[in-house]
Amino acid sequence: MLIDIIAGARPNFMKIAPIISAIKQAAAAGKNISYRLIHTGQHYDKKMSGDFFEQLGIPEPDINLEAGGGTQAEQTGAIMVRYEKVLLEKRPDMVLVVGDVTSTMACSIAAKKLNNIPVAHVEAGIRSGDLTMPEEINRMVTDAITDYFFTTSETANDNLRKAGTPDSRIFFVGNTMIDTLLTQMPNFKKPAIWDSIGLQPKEYIVMTLHRPANVDEEDGLRKLMKAIVNSSDRLPLVFPVHPRTAKMLQSVGIDAPNLHMIDPLGYLEFNYLVQHAKAVVTDSGGITEETTVMGVPCMTLRNNTERPETCTIGTNELLGTNPTAIPPAFKKLLNGEWKKGNIPELWDGKTAHRIVDTLLNI
Repeated sequence: MLIDIIAGARPNFMKIAPIISAIKQAAAAGKNISYRLIHTGQHYDKKMSGDFFEQLGIPEPDINLEAGGGTQAEQTGAIMVRYEKVLLEKRPDMVLVVGDVTSTMACSIAAKKLNNIPVAHVEAGIRSGDLTMPEEINRMVTDAITDYFFTTSETANDNLRKAGTPDSRIFFVGNTMIDTLLTQMPNFKKPAIWDSIGLQPKEYIVMTLHRPANVDEEDGLRKLMKAIVNSSDRLPLVFPVHPRTAKMLQSVGIDAPNLHMIDPLGYLEFNYLVQHAKAVVTDSGGITEETTVMGVPCMTLRNNTERPETCTIGTNELLGTNPTAIPPAFKKLLNGEWKKGNIPELWDGKTAHRIVDTLLNI
């Protein structure tokens, strides 16, 4: 059985690494399974993609579609056109997509429209309910044409059932991103910023911001940044800056002695910072999962989340995008009143093996 594994953006790489490893182990044990790694090229620069291949042990892609850049529509179209040519040259038995990026949706459509090639979606069924997010559109479209649904939570299962998906096609397997986290935790590396500014465990805050609602409007970003800086009690704020955020920050003019804006970090360096942080302030969904497993307090600057289990079970709290919510959250943190949290069911590092076992049964 030949499976095309699709990756296009940084979050995908963390999710496919354990699946590739599990497929290799199954093949070595004599199972009839192989893969072809398709990198769509949706995102690519050394820090945002290249380092991940090295650090996570992901092999070089079999095919790179080099379809980055352009508008949402241009990127979607370029990926579909180029992937369709790959499918015409050699048809896989199944296409496996992960997460909710443009590549996930585009390759699913190309596969289904070309001779109805079966699609398996890892991280299926998650929903934010926010149709202003491109990712939500990608999730909905992908799940509308998916054949096999691999889910991270009972909430995702319920979302799929409500949409009419039969239980026979839903497989609650857990979270492959946590597979990667638990595998790589012994390999976390201290980044240069640690010694250069003298960081101490649990005495600094990690920040990430990249969503358009937070970073695309200058005045709104300025107010958020001021609220975070003013609430931080002079704790160091370490902010690896996403490329889209860097452009806006240049004009915002926020400057504080405890604010340290740095280049994006590799996976091992970034998660070293997160593991030892007092808390994380973010608008990323994936980071809320990692902080939950590592037991690190997390403040999410979004009005909704597609990962509610990080709030109901884990260490995450949804603050919204109004800066007035930031000071009371920091007060709770600094007073030692943040919830402890637990780890959601099946987030145990064995998800990829469950996925591969299921694929072999299918």
